[in-house]
Amino acid sequence: MSVLHPESLVTRAAGSLPVHIVRKDGPLDGLGDAATAAWAGAHDFTGKTGQLLVLPGGDGKLAGALFGAGDSFDPSSARGLAARLPAGLWRLEGVNGAEAEAAALAFALGGYRFDRYRARPAEARPQLVAPKGMDVPAALRIAAACALAREMVDTPAADMGPLQIETIAREIASESKASVAVTEGEALLEANYPAIHAVGRAASPARQPRLIEIGWQLDRTDLPLVALVGKGVVFDSGGLNIKGGAGMRNMKKDMGGAAHALALGRLVMQSKLPVRLVVLVAAVENAISADSFRPGDVLNSRKGLTIEIGNTDAEGRLILADALCRAGEHRPDLTLDFATLTGAARIALGPDLPPLYTDDDALAAELLEAGRAVHDPLWRMPLWPGYRTALDSELADVRNDPAAWAQAGSVTAALFLQRFAPETGVWAHMDIFAWNPRARPGWPEGGAAQAMRACHAMLTQRYSAGR
Repeated sequence: MSVLHPESLVTRAAGSLPVHIVRKDGPLDGLGDAATAAWAGAHDFTGKTGQLLVLPGGDGKLAGALFGAGDSFDPSSARGLAARLPAGLWRLEGVNGAEAEAAALAFALGGYRFDRYRARPAEARPQLVAPKGMDVPAALRIAAACALAREMVDTPAADMGPLQIETIAREIASESKASVAVTEGEALLEANYPAIHAVGRAASPARQPRLIEIGWQLDRTDLPLVALVGKGVVFDSGGLNIKGGAGMRNMKKDMGGAAHALALGRLVMQSKLPVRLVVLVAAVENAISADSFRPGDVLNSRKGLTIEIGNTDAEGRLILADALCRAGEHRPDLTLDFATLTGAARIALGPDLPPLYTDDDALAAELLEAGRAVHDPLWRMPLWPGYRTALDSELADVRNDPAAWAQAGSVTAALFLQRFAPETGVWAHMDIFAWNPRARPGWPEGGAAQAMRACHAMLTQRYSAGR
């Protein structure tokens, strides 16, 4: 299986064909002979956003292409070129500098294909000449990290269980000579991860729950420590509060947070950022059996807080509670967690814009600016203290399903996590969707990498600058 063309970006330019970036209703007379303008007119090419017109040559071969930029060029639109251009070597014309580099990275991102379950042979794909001065290996590392997260999300749960996530984690750790430790099954109780065990204990023995921990450069105590935490529910039936069929259909993606944490951790290590790194993934299946945890149960947690279960379909926050507490034991300077946590986040912001939660204004500003710079947007949402009492329980220290009066499900879920987040450094939570529900060129329906490039850009800026 190949999900990303390893040579989607190249440095050789010989034999490449031009892709002219054309603004809406912009002049075409500078792009070649009069035949080009006539060809564009005959095909109603006006430079509208995303329009693509291949240009024929006099010898019957291709001479180039026109690509519409609309009123202003959005580099992200170049993702569509990877899906629509004929196979061959192409170069961008009419765009330069940082804009050209962003478009080239977008082209690499658009080259993702998930064809593991298709019998057809691999298709030839277009390649793009990278702009001069671009760090091509770095761009390809970013594209490969996004492809890894998307591939993990796209893979059906039967082939992406807790063991497979562990295997991927071990491969990532081995690549960078990082340590890896796994606590699974009944050993979770002995090691004091009771919430992870409770959520995953109903699964079959071959898919028993586990806490996966990667450590990199931990002996470098002169470096700041970054913790990445991911929700890895490989399939969410809803437990005894079982989901309906429509809600269960795409629950293979409920391990998207784990996929993002692992892929970002790999990217941090490959980029050799001057940090110590801990990656923590709680990998479970929220299954149904005689041993399922129940509404009304009171669970223990690693932090010592008890949790009343009001709804077994609010399980992601339970496993994150233990994982975040473990992260705190490392005394991190910065903690980022990723989770496909709530449908409420989609109601608030839709599928393309993940909410960001943090109580640190400086970190929020850095993440939002990084997201804008790399075209990987986030939107800050409030950790509104007025809703904290919605998590109060008559039986336990906290409840996992907020009282109905609060309504703001994504906010209250973040407030729940805040109770377990590390007390050192700063923390941010991203309630990602990890899924693209609308297929279009360069954005196939399926797994989506969200907030990961923004986080990597923020980490690079924050720590490469010696902060």
